[in-house]
Amino acid sequence: MDAEIYIDNNSFIHRIDPRVKIILFLLTFVAILLFQDPIWMLPITFLIVIQLAISGAFVNMRRIKYILIVLTVSSMILWNLFSSGDTKLFWIFSVESLTYAVARTMLMILMISAGMILITSTRNEELVNGMIRLGMPYRVGFAISTALRLVPTIVTSTITISQAQRSRGLDLESGNLLERLKKFLPLLVPVFISTIRSTNIFGMALESKGFGASEERTFYLDFEMKTSDYLVLAFGILFMLASIYFAIMGYGKIEGLVRA
Repeated sequence: MDAEIYIDNNSFIHRIDPRVKIILFLLTFVAILLFQDPIWMLPITFLIVIQLAISGAFVNMRRIKYILIVLTVSSMILWNLFSSGDTKLFWIFSVESLTYAVARTMLMILMISAGMILITSTRNEELVNGMIRLGMPYRVGFAISTALRLVPTIVTSTITISQAQRSRGLDLESGNLLERLKKFLPLLVPVFISTIRSTNIFGMALESKGFGASEERTFYLDFEMKTSDYLVLAFGILFMLASIYFAIMGYGKIEGLVRA
């Protein structure tokens, strides 16, 4: 199993300036939070699906398919518990609450998809460099970079430790989901110990190299905005402004919806 999330590709999404991709990521959040009706979320859904296909992020989405299924089922139930409507269907479900639950579930999945597109098509150093060039303090950017690098490290450690335990006769595949989760719990102890040890060594390495001694930083990685980047950014801003306009005009609301 490959622990890396970034997919080395030469797609159009990969070639977009990291700063533009970060801004589009934030604009996507704004656009999908404006509407209650899932029909009005279809345009942004279409755009995100196109980006998933172009960037190849569907591969990473399949890796978290079980998490998405659990989130979808729980979201559909919970949003019907905390909302209601005038048109009753059965039990806790009404037409309005069910429609709203679909929209909130779409919102959650679209947010995850937008984030997956960003980290699938952007190298870690490009992402952090883009954040810093947008005004984020270097220390904060470095902390985010370190956290992102720890994710594949933890996944790799988990895979290595589970394979070592399998070689010693531990059966991690049999039983139902709950039983399999119980078998994986003891494996978390060596994973966390390994992660803490690596973090301690990393911290000592930073101190030995004088991290933070100078406020001004230089970067090996350099990039410039191209015409295509400006066009993509302009499209994203116009799309967000159009979404805000329609939301202000009252479109995308669910009549008769009552939220707890």
